[in-house]
Amino acid sequence: MSEEQDKPKLIPTKILKCKDAECKAWVREELAGAEPACPICKGPMHRSIRHLPALQNKIKKKKAEKKELF
Repeated sequence: MSEEQDKPKLIPTKILKCKDAECKAWVREELAGAEPACPICKGPMHRSIRHLPALQNKIKKKKAEKKELF
């Protein structure tokens, strides 16, 4: 395998980034709450874009319910 095949494909992703230049916090817009505040300094955030790997949705398997037979 070449190095290009090992790297995940990056896509432009909407993020929210802390407005404080000294704070490096950011979060994907799709994972932010209704009124986003910086998770570290609790300050305001603004929209931006970063090239990130796509999220993979993991499907959790439900445990089969045990049926008791009497």
